[in-house]
Amino acid sequence: MSGSPIALLTGMATLQTNPVVQSVIGGAIEVHRALGPGLLEAAYQRCLAREFDLRGLQFRTEVPLPVVYKGADVNCGYRLDFVVEENLIVEIKAVEHLLPIHDAQVITYLRLSGATQALLINFNVPRLVDGLKSFLGKETCARSDP
Repeated sequence: MSGSPIALLTGMATLQTNPVVQSVIGGAIEVHRALGPGLLEAAYQRCLAREFDLRGLQFRTEVPLPVVYKGADVNCGYRLDFVVEENLIVEIKAVEHLLPIHDAQVITYLRLSGATQALLINFNVPRLVDGLKSFLGKETCARSDP
């Protein structure tokens, strides 16, 4: 993936075999099975937090994401939905379709935070696998290049 600062992985088959990532995806699938599509993002966020607790995952919600511009911290009010085990961003949506702007948002969050990986999960789909995207941060991509 040389030349590309961020790698996008889609579909369950291409996701890394990271046990934290697997547990997060398993939790999201459990929430989706129980609730189905059609609710507001806040409902999925609260249920996913409960699922993370049950799975023993360490996480923070609504984590402030500072934007630094020319040495100054510019408070823009950006918040990460979840940071799991201190290096995985989980951004959730409940939208009709994921758009390129959603990808751009997650890529920017990865770059600004320095996290190693991010999951973008859209719960408003019949099958959760169709609403799941995984992104690797720049440092992770560099380590995986031959």
